[in-house]
Amino acid sequence: MTSRTALVVSAHSADFVWRCGGAIALHAAKGFEVTVICLSYGERGESAKLWRQAGMTLERVKAAREAEAKKAAAVLGVHDIQFWDLGDYPINLTEQAFFRLVDVYRAIHPAFMLTHSKEDLYNHDHPAVSAWAQNARITAQAHGHNPGQKVLGAPPVFLFEPHQPEQCNWKPDVLLDIGPVWEKKRAAIECMEGQEHLWEYYTRVAQQRGAQAARNSDKKIVWGEGYQSVFPHVVESLA
Repeated sequence: MTSRTALVVSAHSADFVWRCGGAIALHAAKGFEVTVICLSYGERGESAKLWRQAGMTLERVKAAREAEAKKAAAVLGVHDIQFWDLGDYPINLTEQAFFRLVDVYRAIHPAFMLTHSKEDLYNHDHPAVSAWAQNARITAQAHGHNPGQKVLGAPPVFLFEPHQPEQCNWKPDVLLDIGPVWEKKRAAIECMEGQEHLWEYYTRVAQQRGAQAARNSDKKIVWGEGYQSVFPHVVESLA
């Protein structure tokens, strides 16, 4: 395999934009092929603006959400975005979809994976997806699953920020400087027209994480993203 790859498992079609758009754009610019899997369109719980329009239908909501996400993905430099349409509120994480995700792990062998927090009191789809995606990672590492295939190694897993971290027992231990790609992330945010009320909120989040990153380093950082790592970091140097 010649290309470096990364995997983002996003419960809904906008989550990858708000929560890890900077990481996607930053690594895409470094030559990573980033695959984003949107398990749901967020058609029930995250599309209120669309549902307020007269004559709106479920299929029209899904189409609008997909178009927004594709536009944002193009801005960020996503290599491959997939829409699995597993339902919303609640999401339906089927056995078939589980093994489909295992196949993705085995196909791309990501250098790292990003997904949701372990807890979210306000959206139970998010922690369900987090556990499910990590379980698929474990299966992709199993030699007894589809013997003969190259098994997955041990890609680090980073959990991106939930909407209300204080209520979700989410504590960042990785702060990523996204200053070089902030304009791309903001442009991607503005692609999500169905959730315009979140544009400024996630701009403020990026500023806050940037301020924290600057405080925890000797660098001048303005824009940042926070992540919670699942596994220990294996390093060759502490400097």
